[in-house]
Amino acid sequence: MRSGGPYSFDRQLQVLCAGNRTGRRGVSLFESHKGELSVPSGLVALLDDISVIAKAASASIDDVAVAAGRAGTKTAGVVIDDAAVTPSYVTGLSPARELPIIWKITKGSLKNKLLFLLPAALLLSEFLPQAITYLLILGGSFLCYEGAEKVMEKLGFAKHGETLEDEITDPVAFENERVGGAIRTDFILSAEIMAIALAEVADETLVMRGAVLALVAVAVTVAVYGAVGLIVKLDDIGLHLTQKASAAAQAFGRFLLRFVPKLLVALSIIGTVAMLWVGGHIVVDSLHKLGWDGLYGPIHDAEHAVHELAGAAGGVLGWLTATTLSAIFGLILGTIIAFVLHKVLGVGADKAH
Repeated sequence: MRSGGPYSFDRQLQVLCAGNRTGRRGVSLFESHKGELSVPSGLVALLDDISVIAKAASASIDDVAVAAGRAGTKTAGVVIDDAAVTPSYVTGLSPARELPIIWKITKGSLKNKLLFLLPAALLLSEFLPQAITYLLILGGSFLCYEGAEKVMEKLGFAKHGETLEDEITDPVAFENERVGGAIRTDFILSAEIMAIALAEVADETLVMRGAVLALVAVAVTVAVYGAVGLIVKLDDIGLHLTQKASAAAQAFGRFLLRFVPKLLVALSIIGTVAMLWVGGHIVVDSLHKLGWDGLYGPIHDAEHAVHELAGAAGGVLGWLTATTLSAIFGLILGTIIAFVLHKVLGVGADKAH
């Protein structure tokens, strides 16, 4: 069969797909006309439409993936903070309960993002976009309060609620309290993640915004809690390796057993600092968006000054300057909120010890 002839592959494909509706001379799909095969235009047009739809769907999927990647990159700082905060909620508890607790928090995080924050973000972005900034201020203030309370407890101030230093009389209730606290904190961090992602795709259609936010929500949750699950089980991995026959495996296992406790302590500190930094940054940046630069201006000026003076290291040192100042503001704001809640309004006074 020669290429390009009347019965070439392309021509046969056209005929097979389109055919002839008459079915004359015993041919059900097509008929011969002077050695050529006629193709009804209706089916060709239908196939062309299907091809266009398929290409459009493929392009839309690509667009969602690209937009989600762009939005996800912007949320990297908050994602790291989320991963640093979460291990503290299982530190000191029974190893057998670590992964079940993380799974509970993971489900709560997905529920936060997909059932509450995603619909709320889409509705607000469509009908009341200005309200998002005020909600972020409330969320940032809550993170500042949580971080400041942890700092005050370490400094010897009254503790509110049970801690690992106390005798735990009801492990189930204590675990539920831990999980609830983790999910509440995750809600605020997730709100910040969704808000940052939403800002990146604010000019897209409603459907595109929804698809991007859903993809970011799932990807971030899997990444954060997958990493947390690995971190909290590193000591178990180390113990398992020490029982291997290989000397190298045993040595690495012993290293993990020495390293993991230090890592968890470091993550606990990083998590507390992260609450103060992210919370302070959210409030400062949100107030700036509302037109008040009493905090944003000085912090931005200090960051710029350090950036100019530090030369090659200016980017990193400038960022550290802004981060430190945001964390200090977060600590001050959180302390004020804690004082008002516990001393003025008496919230949690019955649990103070």
